[in-house]
Amino acid sequence: MKSIRVGGVPEHFNYPWHIGLKKGLFKEQNINVTWQDFYGGTGELSRALHNDEIDVALVLTEGIIKEIEDGAPFKIIQEYIATPLIWGIHVAAESDYEHMNELENTTSAISRFGSGSHLMTYVNAKNEKWDTRNLKFEVVKNLEGAVKALPNDDAQYFMWEHFTTKPLVDNGTFRRITDCPTPWPCFVIVSKDDFIADNSSDLKNMLNTLNGITKDFKSIPKISTQLAKNYQQNEEDILEWLDLTEWSQKQINSKEVKIIQDQLEDLNLITQKSNFESICKSIG
Repeated sequence: MKSIRVGGVPEHFNYPWHIGLKKGLFKEQNINVTWQDFYGGTGELSRALHNDEIDVALVLTEGIIKEIEDGAPFKIIQEYIATPLIWGIHVAAESDYEHMNELENTTSAISRFGSGSHLMTYVNAKNEKWDTRNLKFEVVKNLEGAVKALPNDDAQYFMWEHFTTKPLVDNGTFRRITDCPTPWPCFVIVSKDDFIADNSSDLKNMLNTLNGITKDFKSIPKISTQLAKNYQQNEEDILEWLDLTEWSQKQINSKEVKIIQDQLEDLNLITQKSNFESICKSIG
């Protein structure tokens, strides 16, 4: 039985994987899929791929395209979430900051350089017409680090997925200033070039199994109740999130990749734009 080590953030987006694991659906295809949570997001997941700690990662699209353009031996093997990620922009609940324009020239908390929270700080700054050369960052590793950094004024704002941080807004830890959606599909499935070359058949079977789960995910009885319980969310928030979220069962297209490349280049975050085949590898 082939073993495939998969990593992703411990968030509601990835619950279909846990359904497959719990029901033994991957083992039915003679694949031993194991899952590892990474609380630090895309930057930490990329490092784990580099260090051969995992074989496959669920990562933010813009983050991994930047990694590949910087020379990482990875390929996107499938789009995972076809809809945008809604990034909430948060300050400490007791902060004096009330409006987005007041945050210009302050410090953004990020999980890691190259992470989604890092790259989206640039996207947001561009949207706000700020000078991105003046952006300042405080590395806090994960959401827990931001919970400490903002009240201590080590950083003044923090960008993280809207619904994941909603409980912290509700309990008065954070206050949300606004949202900043990604203008592209937010999550993709990635593997290393050498692992893809040696295991394409098993990867294909794994993706086919996963896609069977995600295709009907929203119609699973009481799925909103399960998600709310597992991720400590209000069910009404989960229902709103489900309405906004679509899982993909296909490869990301070249137009979407180019939009991200153009944005990263415009922000001076990459120095080249590779062809589609250098970014993506379809195995389905």
